Amino acid sequence: QVQLAESGGGLVQAGGSMRLSCAAAGDADCLSTMAWYSQAPGKERALVAAIQSGGSTYYTHSVTGRFTISRDNAKSTVYPQMNSLNPEDTAVYYCHSEACACWGQGTQVTVSS
Repeated sequence: QVQLAESGGGLVQAGGSMRLSCAAAGDADCLSTMAWYSQAPGKERALVAAIQSGGSTYYTHSVTGRFTISRDNAKSTVYPQMNSLNPEDTAVYYCHSEACACWGQGTQVTVSS
């Protein structure tokens, strides 16, 4: 198992940027593929981006070209850099260990128009 702690959320104006962090502690085998999900009010949780231990990445269509996911394996930390934010990006963002199916507590991102 792994414990995941997100940080970096808050309020930002449309067009702005925000960087989140997910610090992991626990079984290193749980960190092979790490992902970020978002859950907007009234909607289901959905995959936003993912990164494998070797650096391969995946982005959902709506964030391609705006978000960049990276990781520091030495620090067991994953970072989504979110640029050109718009109000539709407003959601709670969750870090997820794909291998161990563990969730962080989530961090709220609010984009004002």
